[in-house]
Amino acid sequence: MTATLTGEEIARYRDDGYIKPVTVFSVDEAALVRAEIEVLERDHDQGAGGHTLNQFFRVNGQVTIPLLAEIARTPAILDAVESILGPDLLVWSCELFIKEAGSEKIVSWHQDLTYWGMGETDEEVTAWIAFSDVSEAAGCMRFVPGSHKQRIQPHKDTFEGDNLLSRGQEVAVEVDEKDAVFDELKPGEMSLHHGRLFHASGPNRSADRRIGMAIRYVTPSVEQSVGSRDYAMLVRGADRSRNWINIAPPSTLFGEGSLALYDRILADQTAALTAGAARSIGLYTQSEGTAQ
Repeated sequence: MTATLTGEEIARYRDDGYIKPVTVFSVDEAALVRAEIEVLERDHDQGAGGHTLNQFFRVNGQVTIPLLAEIARTPAILDAVESILGPDLLVWSCELFIKEAGSEKIVSWHQDLTYWGMGETDEEVTAWIAFSDVSEAAGCMRFVPGSHKQRIQPHKDTFEGDNLLSRGQEVAVEVDEKDAVFDELKPGEMSLHHGRLFHASGPNRSADRRIGMAIRYVTPSVEQSVGSRDYAMLVRGADRSRNWINIAPPSTLFGEGSLALYDRILADQTAALTAGAARSIGLYTQSEGTAQ
């Protein structure tokens, strides 16, 4: 399967800050991935290396879980991302986003790049892949078209209990809900969105789990400006800039070496991802839900 974007689709992404839907897996392939995720939940619910399974799902899952690293290297996904970012691609993070049926958890309006230490870059794209029916009722993301053309806006930390972001952060400017579009996706479909795009999501009021995966792709030219160093997995082309510590995908699930690397990455990224927080926080420590 190939998913190279057309010139019209690329222009739409540049104008709106997102493109959807892009088919990258068949329905049957998406069902197999969902089954593998649920086997992980069944067999490894205690996590590993002192971390819960939800911790691995929520941040840098590609470091310790071969399945997530393999999905991030799917040719159809890379074809679409290459259409926007060019031939040299790195994966900064893979995150599984699961909202349980009936969950009232939400995500406030925010811009991803706010806390990543990458500045105002246009050289980052988030691929969000659905492995269940991601409908409006299920709490799909909402986008404000064109909002990525603004700079990173001030955000405030709310620490609200129903907000699944680690700080309950929300953009401190008025967002007109009437401008929002729903990022509804069928299993195997993907959306791509810009790191400055205003987005949020609502509660899951459907009868099924909402299962998706976000992959954060960057080009080698992107630099970490807050932390002392950062890590990424080369998935296409070459890294000639050497702004990143290149890591290899894991060969085994929760291997000793990959767990040690995970801890090192987590320690190095904490400075950037928690900078300026009103109080001490851990990275994505909630037991339920997702950030998008």
